[in-house]
Amino acid sequence: MLATGFMIFLGVGLIFAKLPRRTMLKALKHDLKIDLAVTALVLIIHWGTFNGVMAATVAGLMTSLATSGLKSLIGYVGGNTYYPGRIRLDV
Repeated sequence: MLATGFMIFLGVGLIFAKLPRRTMLKALKHDLKIDLAVTALVLIIHWGTFNGVMAATVAGLMTSLATSGLKSLIGYVGGNTYYPGRIRLDV
């Protein structure tokens, strides 16, 4: 369950990392929406078995931790303004 949840999270994380930097920072402004969408989507996909639901829950929790951590670490873009986190990126 944990390994499957981690692999699901890794797949979502790699897709997120492939986004252009400015798009990624704009998406981080809506971290709660990302968390809810990812959790709902993986729950729908893996519904039917206890292992699938638990893997989806782990993936949703890890996504929530990652988006919150990234938002405080690298910041986000709101409108045309960059709000940096602890690490400032060139955008």
